Order: sequence, then C-alpha cells, then structure tokens
Amino acid sequence: MAIYLPGTAEDQPVPLDQMTPREIVAELDKYVVGQAAAKRAVAIALRNRQRRQKLPPDMAEEVMPKNILMIGSTGVGKTEIARRLAKLTGSPFLKVEASKFTEVGYVGRDVESMIRDLVENAIDMVRAERLDEVEDRAELAAEDRLLDLLIEQRQRELQALVTEEVGEIPAPAQPSTFELRKERDLLRQQLRDGKLDDRMVEMETRERSTPQVEVFSAQQAEESESAGLKDMLQQMFANRTRKRPMKVVDAMDYLQGEEEQRLLDMDQVVRVAIERVEDSGIVFLDEIDKIAGREGGHGPDISREGVQRDILPIVEGTSVTTKYGPVATDHILFVAAGAFHVSKPSDLIPELQGRFPIRVELQSLAVEDFLRILTEPRASLVRQSMALLETEGMVLEFAPEALEEMARFAFSVNETTENIGARRLHTIMERVLDEISFEAPDLIKAAKSGDAAATPLVTLTRRESSTGEQLVFAVTREYVEQRLAGIVKNQDLSRYIL
Repeated sequence: MAIYLPGTAEDQPVPLDQMTPREIVAELDKYVVGQAAAKRAVAIALRNRQRRQKLPPDMAEEVMPKNILMIGSTGVGKTEIARRLAKLTGSPFLKVEASKFTEVGYVGRDVESMIRDLVENAIDMVRAERLDEVEDRAELAAEDRLLDLLIEQRQRELQALVTEEVGEIPAPAQPSTFELRKERDLLRQQLRDGKLDDRMVEMETRERSTPQVEVFSAQQAEESESAGLKDMLQQMFANRTRKRPMKVVDAMDYLQGEEEQRLLDMDQVVRVAIERVEDSGIVFLDEIDKIAGREGGHGPDISREGVQRDILPIVEGTSVTTKYGPVATDHILFVAAGAFHVSKPSDLIPELQGRFPIRVELQSLAVEDFLRILTEPRASLVRQSMALLETEGMVLEFAPEALEEMARFAFSVNETTENIGARRLHTIMERVLDEISFEAPDLIKAAKSGDAAATPLVTLTRRESSTGEQLVFAVTREYVEQRLAGIVKNQDLSRYIL
C-alpha cells in the first residue's frame, strides 16, 4: 500500500500501444508498492486513451476522459501514481495545488493558468526531443564555424608576425585550396581530440540578459500580454552582439547551442506541443479537499465554491487562451487528490463531482508497508544511503532487524503525532545516520593513516574482499534504538524532531 522514491533518470516512457491494463499495472508496480485500486483505475483510464485513438474521429471526439479522484492521507502515494502515469505515457504533466487558486474577483492565480503552465511543460518536452534529433547536425555546424574562426585567427597572427619582421603590411598570401583543406583537417582532428580546448578565440556573442519585466494584475489576467512583452524585449536585446574572448571548449558549446536553436523549428514545436496537451495532457489537482465546501460565509472560505465553479469549465472542456493560441481542454485527463479529513467528496459542488467518475481510496501505511518501502525499490532510501557513503570509501550495511525497527518507529510516530505517510521514513533515516554521515570522512582518513577508526558512537570494522580491504559500518537494531528511542518516547520532542 505504499509508494516509494522516484525512479532513476534512466527511466524512459514505455510504448503503450499494445499494453493491457494488467501490463500497465505491472509497470507501475516497479515504482508503486501496493495501492492496487488506484493503479487499476489509472491503468483503465490510460488504456481508454489508447482505445480512443483507434476510434473514428467523430466518435473519438465524443469520448471524454475518465477523470479520477484519489482519496487518502498525505504520503501514501497519490502524487507519485499520477507522476508515474505521465512518465509511462510520455504525456505533458502538471502538478498544481487547488488551494493556490482563487475565485474571480479575488487576488491570486486564476484557474486558466494551469493550462498555460501545462503548455509550457509540453513545449519544453517537445523542444528537448527535437534538440536530440538535431544534436549531431548542430555539433558539425558548430565545429565548422569554430574552425573558420581558428583559421582566420591563425592567418591574422601570421600576418602580424610578418608585418613585425618586414616593417610594412605585405599583401596577404592566398593559400591554395589544398593547403587550406589540409590545415582544416588537422585543426578538426586536434579539436576533436581536445588539444585545443584551452586555446582562446575571439568571437561575437549575443546579449542574453534582458530587463526584468513584471505586469501585475488581480487575477494574473494579463499573463499572456506580459509574456508577449517579455518575448518582444528578448528579441530586441538578442540582436545586440559583442566580441569577447572565450576558450575553444566554451566557444564550441556556445556555437552548438546557437546552431541547435537555428535548426529548431519552433512553430512546429509549438504545434506538436499543443496537440499533445489536447490529446494526452495530464493535470494533477492536489489538495482539492481544501476547496471543498458549499457553505455560505465570510472571510477566505467565501471563495471555495467560486474556485470550484471556475475549475468546472476547465474540467468539462473549454478553450483557454494562451500566448501560443487557444488550447482545448476537452480531452485532458484530470487526476484530483485530497485527504478529505475534514471535508468529504460530497462537499464538492455536484457538477464538479460528476466530472470525476472514478473514485479510489488509498490505504494508510502499515509497518509491513514501511519495510517494503525501505527494502524493495531500486532507488530506496537504504540504497541511496549506502551509495552516498560508498563515495567516502565506507561500506554501510543494514541488519534486517534494524530495518524492521525503523519501519516500526515510522509507523509509531505517524500514529502518535501527525500521519505524513512514507515521508516519515526520510526523517527517520536521516536521524539514524546523522552521526555516521558527519564522522565518515574523518573516520576514513584515520583508518588510512593507521589510527583507530572509531568514535564513542561509531566503530568501523575492517574486512577483506575480492577488491581489497573494506571499511564497514553495520547498522544494527541496537544502534537504531539508541538513536531513536529517547525521541520517540518523548512525544513532545518527537513532534518537532521526527
């Protein structure tokens, strides 16, 4: 029933055309422990998107996304399920807190800004993909430009040397095509071998700094106008250039960036990004329970129902104006989530309730769940801690009983103070490893110099392995109890520390 840490940067979107809901759940299982009902719901919603793509256009237009409402306390995995869903599909994704929005007429963000932000995320995503496609061409073009600069600079240096010796400016010698080609090939090889990295070259660069401009309005209604003004100023200042000396390695990076932007068709990037937003965008509306309530009243609560009514047309399907043009929200998938400790889903206005037909309740975490969080993931807290201390030359080992004790402590503190779910494990782990993380560099240094590698709380042991001698610290149940027991017993103290 738990969610664990995000995967590594190596995780790539998986082609989903042929994946069944069961296979989608299996893919989510790599990152999400338990929460079967929630994973099943998002798998069905995802599969229905694939099915919709195969329908005739007139029928596909009528099939609305099955929006999902997740109910569960903080730290049980609501956000991570939605984020993994977006990564799995390679879809534009935006997480936003519903409590950040205010009703029209109040100071704060307007609800349409979520769609503008989603479009920006999609543009960044498509731009990165296109840059990967043109990277080789851009590198070759930048290399040619840099070689031109180097050859020109070399000719100027030779000309200056001859002038100094002769005492007059001679007519420039025109090298043959063969000589130019030979020199160019030689410089190209030296450039690729890194032999020219530290050489200085003078080149023209564009001004990148632009004045800071902010346009304030009650609802951020002028966001698109403000963005347009900023773009205009950026274009004006981008035309200003100045010469400055740079190392060859830095000049290569700069020229490659220029060539990538030149090869990039931004009109096409924007067009593809908007299509992705409209067809497969995902918006995660967190803390929706904070705007639940239809009571009349005064003060900040008065805008709750107003915010819901402002969100309603976005979820139902409307056209939002952005600086890139209108964006239709009819087929964007909305995943809403909230703890609903004080309010209930039925406190939402009926129209908004009806737009979230799939309801799933995420379960609270038990001791067994915390233990699985610590032990099962590829990038679990245990593996992260071991990898971090390995950089110091120390082997960190956790006894099974120590992990069980940490899981029990996390559950106990959640029960007696505030339940923050799996996030409690981060604090527990930091508290347990605080001493060893602080002392590790000094202990390793002492061990290498032949001194005793020990402090009153930490003692390293030496162990022979196939790779040589290892310095090992074993985290035992007793050590965990020593680091945590006093804090957990004192509930007032644990409220602040754990």
